[in-house]
Amino acid sequence: MTTQTDHAEISTLVHRFFLALDERRFTAGWADGFVTGDTRMETPLGTSHGADAVRATEEALGRYARTQHIATGIVTDADAGAERAKASWNALMTHVHHDATLNQRGDVADPLFTVGGRFEAELRRGADGWRFSRVTVRPIWTKGQPPLGIGEQEVRGGHGTGQ
Repeated sequence: MTTQTDHAEISTLVHRFFLALDERRFTAGWADGFVTGDTRMETPLGTSHGADAVRATEEALGRYARTQHIATGIVTDADAGAERAKASWNALMTHVHHDATLNQRGDVADPLFTVGGRFEAELRRGADGWRFSRVTVRPIWTKGQPPLGIGEQEVRGGHGTGQ
């Protein structure tokens, strides 16, 4: 059973990670406080590992002018004193397109692309605390247009849009 301390530390890591993404704190080594060196990220855009996962995250967010990621319902599972844990949470991810983003018809796109989804993560505890060793993003619904070049099936995960 997860201790309150471990749950609080993992929950804080989730919230700080989302905040770093939204504030675009992409200085050299920014991800060291969040992920292990061998992390695996699985998103609708594909799967990446280690430093490539960090670059893919930066590139994906660069497709938007701004983003807001909200996490709720964080559930953690780690035995007391364990070096590994699992966590999952619901997320509402709002993406604001750049002003010049066009839709598939060539018209200016609706400014928002919103995704409701679920995150699943594995974590490892090191000398500096908990870090994500695997993160999987599972979209449940979307509203608006994904960036051009990304198929709707990829982003929606095969589910309806809820529109």
